[in-house]
Amino acid sequence: MKSYSVLKKAWLKKKGVRRAYSALAPEFALAQMIIEQRIKKGLTQAALARRIGTRQSAIARLESGAYNPTVGFLKKVAKALDAQLIVSMRRTV
Repeated sequence: MKSYSVLKKAWLKKKGVRRAYSALAPEFALAQMIIEQRIKKGLTQAALARRIGTRQSAIARLESGAYNPTVGFLKKVAKALDAQLIVSMRRTV
């Protein structure tokens, strides 16, 4: 069986896959930051959900990238993690 890194390298050789993967970079980065901060605070998904008044499944979807959150929801998550939500845009060339 091939490892994930070997498969990923092979998949990313395909232009369409590489483009789609790159397009998801912001979602991956956001999910990674939320997971890291949650773990750093010693919180489970359920504990974070309780802090913001939602269900654990919503946090799981957020962390998996299967949820398109509102800015308001992200503000609640940031506050519950003692973090600040900063949104920025850059012009592409």
